[in-house]
Amino acid sequence: PSNITVQNLRVTNFLFKCPHWEVWDWLYVMQPTYMFIICMLGILGNVFVLLVFGLHKKACTVAEIYLGNLAAADLLLVLCLPFWAINSIDGFNWRFGSLMCKLVNTGIRMNMFCSIYLLVLVSADRYIALAHALSRGRMRRPRCAKLNCIAVWVFGLILSIPTLHFRDTQFIPELNITACILDYPNPNIGLACGILLILLGFIVPFLVISYCTLKIIRALREQVVDRFNAENTERKATVLVLVVLMVFLLCWVPFHLVTLMDILMRFGVFGGCDFEAVVDVSNQIFTYLALSNSVLNPILYVIVGKNFRKKVKELMNKLIGYRYRSEPISSHVTMMSPGQIELDLSD
Repeated sequence: PSNITVQNLRVTNFLFKCPHWEVWDWLYVMQPTYMFIICMLGILGNVFVLLVFGLHKKACTVAEIYLGNLAAADLLLVLCLPFWAINSIDGFNWRFGSLMCKLVNTGIRMNMFCSIYLLVLVSADRYIALAHALSRGRMRRPRCAKLNCIAVWVFGLILSIPTLHFRDTQFIPELNITACILDYPNPNIGLACGILLILLGFIVPFLVISYCTLKIIRALREQVVDRFNAENTERKATVLVLVVLMVFLLCWVPFHLVTLMDILMRFGVFGGCDFEAVVDVSNQIFTYLALSNSVLNPILYVIVGKNFRKKVKELMNKLIGYRYRSEPISSHVTMMSPGQIELDLSD
């Protein structure tokens, strides 16, 4: 959602040509608070996930490698949000300079692309694990998963190049502010970037995820629940992945639908002040919904992910055991009676 701006300053035209909606005042008040909350919760949750995956004694599975990278992508997003929260408080007057305008929004756009393509990898991995169990060995090696993640990050950066190139600061005389906007040389380039966003950032990955999800559900129905422990483990991981996929789609589909409506409006399919106002306000609201996905994933891991909870418990036991080993023995000695001592390890 790197279009958290003055709506790429189409809103400037809207403000002077169309009636002002009071809902904008409410949105501008709520924006900074909401983004700061998302930022704090997102940092805590995603750092926690990365620590659990990184510090646990067992090597990460393929699914955990993908989910760990998803947490890193979400962390990248929430670290960019304070800049936009402060920008909103300042009435969209960007105070951080041209370079940060480019970098912050490129980071946000990378999160969007990397997140959905990491979920493509996750869904494909679950599909292979369940539907093609006999041929999955070579394709589901951790080394292969790490290379896939590197490819996703590079691909996300490539798709974010238009944001890096066209996003810049510009003085807006009507509002007396220097705003961080997408400054396209002509409307056709902006339209092409919007189509690219919808096509590669949503439609293509959505079709792949939908196909894999349907195959996963069919494979789960065909399996015998208690057939093998390994399959039970795969089922547990698959349930978590399906929940993460569903929540991701619930958070992001409305945003992309509104983006599609915006593109159709540029083609002249729709128009008018009322429709433009609905699209602009909906864009803001559904952007907030999309941002919330970066906070929900760590919560889902704890609530739904039995294996993740097991890893957390094992890691906590490891840290507690390390603390006891590093403390002086005398700190655990309790006087029981004259001449008698007991080593107290019950704490």
